[in-house]
Amino acid sequence: MEASLLVCERLHPRHDPRWLLQLPPPLCLACIIEALGDGGSSLVRRKHVLSCFRDILAWHAVPVIQLLAQDERVCIHFIGTLFGMLHTVEDNSALDLSIEVLVMLVMKLKSEQYIHYVLDESQKELYKPATMRGSLPTFILLGKLADAIPVFADMLVIAHGNLVDHLLTGLMYPNEGVKASVCYLYGKLYSSCIGEDKLSVHFTEKLCGLFLATLGNAQTKELQVNCMGLLKELLKSDHFVSVIMSSSGREADSESASLLEGENPLPLVLKKLLLSRDETLQVASTQCMAAVLVHSAVKYAPAFIHADIPEFLFDCLSCTSEVLIWSVYCCLLLLTEEWLFFSKCHTVYGIESLVRSLREILLLNNVELHKQGLLLFTEILKRQPREIKLFTNHAMCKNAISVLMEAVNCPVLEVAAEAVKAVAALLRKDHLSSPPMPYEELQTLIEAVLKRCADLSLPRSSRRPAGDLLFSVAQSHSGNRNQTRALLRQGQFLLSTLDGFRNACRLAVECQSDPSAQENAFTAPSSESENTLSNFSAFLLRICDHLCIPLIMKYSEQTVSPTLMEVFISTLNTLFTVVPNMCEKFSRKLVSSSFIRLTLELKAKFCSGQSNPALNQACSCFLYNVCLSLHSTAEKMKKSSQEGKFSWLDSPLFLSAQMSLLLFWYSSVLPAILNVASFLEQEMSELLQRSLPQLNYSVPEGLILLSETAEPFCLDEALRSHQYCFLLLLYFAYTMEDRFVPEAELFSAVRSFLLSVQDQGDCPPPYVFRAVLYLLAICQDKGEALDLSPLCAIKRIVENISDVGSIYVHHPLLLKFFLRYSELVGRFGHHILQLWFSWEDCSQMEIEDAASELSSGLPDCPNGFNSLLHILKGNSSILLILLDLVCSSTMEVAHKVLMTLKVFLKRNENVLVCDLLRSQFLQILQQLLVESSSATLQANRNLPLLLSLIFLVQLRNEAERELDSTDFKLLHHVSNLCGKCRPDDTELLQPSLNFLYWSLHQTMVCSQQRVVAVLLSSVPLLELLQRVLDVTWTWPSPSEPALSFSEEALLCSAWLLTASLLAHQHSYNSEVHQTISLNLERVLNVVIFRKKKPALLLGRQRLVEGLALAAFLLSVPCPVGILQLLRAIIRQNFSSSLLVLIFQPTGQSSLESLPSEDDASLYPLTMQQVFSLVISLQNLLAQKDLLLSQTVVACLEALMEYLHVKNQETALHVISQPWNRFLLFTLLSGGEKSFLCPEILRLLTLFARYQNNTIISQSEISQILQEATKANLLELPETTSQALRLFLLQVQSRRDQREPAQAETIQTLLETLPPRTRTSLKNPDMMYPFVGCASLAGDFGVVAWTTAVS
Repeated sequence: MEASLLVCERLHPRHDPRWLLQLPPPLCLACIIEALGDGGSSLVRRKHVLSCFRDILAWHAVPVIQLLAQDERVCIHFIGTLFGMLHTVEDNSALDLSIEVLVMLVMKLKSEQYIHYVLDESQKELYKPATMRGSLPTFILLGKLADAIPVFADMLVIAHGNLVDHLLTGLMYPNEGVKASVCYLYGKLYSSCIGEDKLSVHFTEKLCGLFLATLGNAQTKELQVNCMGLLKELLKSDHFVSVIMSSSGREADSESASLLEGENPLPLVLKKLLLSRDETLQVASTQCMAAVLVHSAVKYAPAFIHADIPEFLFDCLSCTSEVLIWSVYCCLLLLTEEWLFFSKCHTVYGIESLVRSLREILLLNNVELHKQGLLLFTEILKRQPREIKLFTNHAMCKNAISVLMEAVNCPVLEVAAEAVKAVAALLRKDHLSSPPMPYEELQTLIEAVLKRCADLSLPRSSRRPAGDLLFSVAQSHSGNRNQTRALLRQGQFLLSTLDGFRNACRLAVECQSDPSAQENAFTAPSSESENTLSNFSAFLLRICDHLCIPLIMKYSEQTVSPTLMEVFISTLNTLFTVVPNMCEKFSRKLVSSSFIRLTLELKAKFCSGQSNPALNQACSCFLYNVCLSLHSTAEKMKKSSQEGKFSWLDSPLFLSAQMSLLLFWYSSVLPAILNVASFLEQEMSELLQRSLPQLNYSVPEGLILLSETAEPFCLDEALRSHQYCFLLLLYFAYTMEDRFVPEAELFSAVRSFLLSVQDQGDCPPPYVFRAVLYLLAICQDKGEALDLSPLCAIKRIVENISDVGSIYVHHPLLLKFFLRYSELVGRFGHHILQLWFSWEDCSQMEIEDAASELSSGLPDCPNGFNSLLHILKGNSSILLILLDLVCSSTMEVAHKVLMTLKVFLKRNENVLVCDLLRSQFLQILQQLLVESSSATLQANRNLPLLLSLIFLVQLRNEAERELDSTDFKLLHHVSNLCGKCRPDDTELLQPSLNFLYWSLHQTMVCSQQRVVAVLLSSVPLLELLQRVLDVTWTWPSPSEPALSFSEEALLCSAWLLTASLLAHQHSYNSEVHQTISLNLERVLNVVIFRKKKPALLLGRQRLVEGLALAAFLLSVPCPVGILQLLRAIIRQNFSSSLLVLIFQPTGQSSLESLPSEDDASLYPLTMQQVFSLVISLQNLLAQKDLLLSQTVVACLEALMEYLHVKNQETALHVISQPWNRFLLFTLLSGGEKSFLCPEILRLLTLFARYQNNTIISQSEISQILQEATKANLLELPETTSQALRLFLLQVQSRRDQREPAQAETIQTLLETLPPRTRTSLKNPDMMYPFVGCASLAGDFGVVAWTTAVS
């Protein structure tokens, strides 16, 4: 059937065969043309022929077109036939098929001739006086041709312009199908550049109003869509936009508030389409709005805003169409350029919808939509006026933060980058001021942004291995480009992040002035909220330290961006005011982390000339803030030091004598110092502000700058200011241990600066010269010693400064620098040392010194004191300055000096300064005693320390010497001082009694007698001793607290001194001016009955097991001092001019029975007391304490001698008791105990002396001799050597106690033993209140040991 249709049997025989194409199926063009033009053919047949021809033309266009092109007439006829069908056929499907075939044929023929033919025919058809409805196929055909053939629209406009007028008629026809086709054709015409130009006047004068009316009245979707298509084409031209908006009656500026005019204004028409439920029309309407606003948002946006279109745009965000949401975002983004958009509160209305939309689209996989939405949100946040609050409640603000948190954590970098920009725009006080401020949420958001930035890995620079030929040059360039792009992307991301962090810091600063923003007003009174400004500010400082700064530093290792660094430095500047109380620590952390060096390098690299003024300003401001912060901190410390320096004047010691000095200081001197400091700080501030913006030098250039010298007789103020400024920067950097300039180079440059100053006769300000001195001191070890010229410059400048403290920096190296040069020591050593001690903290050293006294070690001193002690050891003449400071400085400084001297003497035993110190100490002691009264002795902290030092100097003289006048003056003053004290003045009495005790013992005989006379002539001293000894009987009581260690030590010292005075008074028969009373019964009871811990005990508690007489087991050590006194009393047969003994026991009745014969022979002792005393002494020996044992043995020796004289039977009875041998075994048991111990040897000597063979047998004597033979006698301690000598002599003198073979051994041992020293012969009973000479027994008690007794 198909073949018969394409080759008509009825018509084909008369056709030329050339029109036949042998195709499957065969085709006769003449048959097709004649069949279509035959009015008698049925519509169905013609439609089928058109359909078949369309398919042939689609699949076999070349042969068909070639055949038709042979005869133009045939072509014209064929086109005319098809065109004629448009107006004869009424079937829509046939019309569509005819138009389609006609368009394909004209397009395939590719000849303008046929296009003109169609246009001519169309014009003829349109000119016919037929109805406009019949012109619809023509309009459709023209539209299709314009759509298919690019030049068709130009040809229509140029050659057939009359047709355009007929288009206007079509728009006025009431059929919307005709209007739709006309609009479509117009759209194609205006899409052409030529058409746009040729039809410009046509549109302005004829089409505009008609088109807007058509658009406004359109009812069918087809017409609406075609109108919107034409509108979009028209809106591409700025001229047409202006005409349309003028025709809409709304080309007014944003200041106009008149109502919308015109019958069908465009904004209202687009608003109507926006309100339709058709998504296509909504998208088209939104896109047309955006197309208008693109030309000039400021010019055209007011018309849309006054039509309330933004509200409906925000409402459209609730849809699910990504295209519509994208279009709305674009339109709203353009509207943000007009302030009316914000002033009419459209953003306040729509912000909730926008946030909700952002939350929903983030769930979609549309990156561009995410970016566009976040961009809109960012612009709204940026442009929203501060007086109009965007978020009307706290919940909306939290929702916005939550959405931004999700966007920041998006894995797509572009989306996260837009989110970070939005975060930066959000961090404004007016956006977040809805109470309560969401500080906790902001912390989480800021931390997430910084961590997201930290997660971006920096691109690594790939290095091609040598010999890798596969790595092409193109790949290398491509890799470098990729690396550069990645680095640039990260830089932009980091810049946005840093901008957001800076805004957060500014937010914190703004909130400081708002009381309502300080903390959460809704917090319960009894609870503490973490949602406070202080916590937020602390978080900013902490997160900057932990994340922000490391991020910038890591990125800067790859590349340095001036813009990024400008934001970074300005952020640091803002942080100085975020947490003001942390400003000092923040500055110190930054400077110690080389930020001064970093800032100088940035200024030198990017700010030379006039380049990067913003970066230069930020860097200069940062350096200014850092310098002023560090300077202010130092000045505050100095101010507090100055105010506290004379706080000791408030003590009772100076309330009367020094009141005038106190008033003068507070009324005149201190205000003057503070005023000068304030003036200097202001001057330095002005210098930094003036010079820092111009200081764009690198570090090497800065060193050269310091060495520059102006022309002779001409002072270059700009050069000097730059030098001063650079020196200050170096000074503050070096104080924080940022030594970015080599010390040797810096020392040389500063030295050159000094020479320049000297040549010019200039005098730098104190704050600059302080920096010069500090830098010289720090770098001195790496440089050569200064010659005379710079030293003269230093001396001249310092002399011209009224307050030396203004140039002082508390550092050990500065002290070392001044004390290094004799030219400076003689002139300024006193001031520098005084400042040093004013600043130095001695509290820790005092604690360490006290602990070292208890452990017999040396104190651990701070580094500053160690430096000073090292200097003192190398230059002892500085001691004179220290001693002068004790007299001329404040009480606090004097105390620190005395502490230093004390530690120095302990550490340096080989320094011979005793004579020098002793005379100076005498002068200081006299001054202190004159300034102090009896009532204020306890308030003077330095007096006990000075007495301790006097005793420490005295200990340095281990050998006996003859006392001179200085010694006796000291002795006189100390003894008088003791008389002024109370028994509870332990700090004063302890070192004083130690000094008196040592003076009594460690001197020659000729001086010792005078010492005894001086002490015994001091009645107040003896009265004091009486009162101190009486404390022994009154303590402890249940109502009083236990005595401290120092109080116990004082009691022990008093008993020891009393015992020594008693012994020496008896030896020299010295005159006594005051006696001391003592109850003998109490003394004996202290030794015999020890039910509670006695005072003045030294040693360790021992528990002895296995002793007979368990009732006398001891759990506490023996009163050593009392035993020494008891020994002296026994030796003097209980009779002394100094000591008045009360023999009657306490509470004893005079009616008691008379004593027995044995008691009478032992008077004033009784047999019971003797036995009890002996048992108690034996038990004390069992404690095996060295000090205690030697004291007990000495007391036993004296007691046995007394008993032997008074009653030999009693003496033999006591010495023959069996427990004496058991005591000996106890002493020898345990550890490495041997017979060669001084206490054991003296005890054996005592047993041998009184012929008791039951206690010591020949086997023990042989064992002792055997041990002595094996021992190195020359290396034995002196006490052991002397005890062994006494034992050997005792055994040698009694032949019944030795065997004949032992005599030769004893003689050999006696000859081998070293000779007895004079000291041991003279002072056999001396108690040493120290161990060696390592520790002072002054403030810390008495540690005693005894030598052998001859």
